[in-house]
Amino acid sequence: MNSVGPVFNRFVALGDSTTEGLDDPYPGGRVGHEVYRGWADRLAAKLAMINPELHYANLAIRGRLIAGIAQTQLEPALAMRPDLASVVGGVNDLLRPKVDLDEVAAHMQSMQTKLIAQGATVISMTLPDLASSMRVARLVSERLKIYNQNMRDVAAKTGALVVDLAHELAVYDPRGWSSDRLHASADGHEMIAIAAARELGVPGAEQQLVALRRDIQRPPARPPLKAASDEALWVWTHLRPWIVRRVRGTSSGDGIAPKRPTMKPFLEHSVAVE
Repeated sequence: MNSVGPVFNRFVALGDSTTEGLDDPYPGGRVGHEVYRGWADRLAAKLAMINPELHYANLAIRGRLIAGIAQTQLEPALAMRPDLASVVGGVNDLLRPKVDLDEVAAHMQSMQTKLIAQGATVISMTLPDLASSMRVARLVSERLKIYNQNMRDVAAKTGALVVDLAHELAVYDPRGWSSDRLHASADGHEMIAIAAARELGVPGAEQQLVALRRDIQRPPARPPLKAASDEALWVWTHLRPWIVRRVRGTSSGDGIAPKRPTMKPFLEHSVAVE
């Protein structure tokens, strides 16, 4: 690290939809063909301001279970010889009818251990509880508490850095979430990127987070009829397609390729829209 912040040369991001960047599309993309920015691209942009020579790859694909992340993304990531890596996954496992939380933690520990052994600084995350904004999330709240503690315990063993979103997003702020109530909005991804930058020691990030928390907007109370109408619309628009995919055994990530599959200079490839 230098006087202006941490200097990283090769950053690779592994994970699922959160790291792919849903729902934070780059401007200019066609509807249905969006390329998403997300917190990892935003963090790379902040790090490139410190080191314009930063190279960056993002292997994340929406819908991936943590075993799939380990099986398909870890080896390519290791081959890139990163000095910074982010590994975020497990939320799709939590949403399945059955999940082995110890197995999820074991996959995470294995990935972190291999990346750190090769010399990388590793970023991991806990996940926020969305039960206050999405009633169905209450079904996995207990699982989420165990998962978050497991992520903290794994990081303590491996030496990974933890972006504690369970703490940062403990108070629901509607600006931070997209209409599906599961993925972050552009504002939410920027907050996650700032939180990750703080863990890495980027100057000014802590002050930015303090300001964001101070400006949290409490959602106004909705009349019962409006609340019921909004809930029905959300179920039809967002929950129903998810249930259909589970029944059919398909994933939102089927047919999706990583948006940045190779390690390239970030500033030369900072926007990629179709």
